[in-house]
Amino acid sequence: MSKERETPELRRERLRQKELNNPASSIHGSNTSDLAGSLNWKGTGIIILVIIAAFTIYAVFFR
Repeated sequence: MSKERETPELRRERLRQKELNNPASSIHGSNTSDLAGSLNWKGTGIIILVIIAAFTIYAVFFR
């Protein structure tokens, strides 16, 4: 598959693999951009909503 016709997911994975080969890029080879990059927009939105809900519940019960 040529680089012009590859999907965004394949391009992202290719770039991630290239970055993992560079040991100075990160300590553990994983970061938040990998998490968000592996999810679609719905998954990322759900994670954000869960974090907001958890913060709200914490603020209500432990204030």
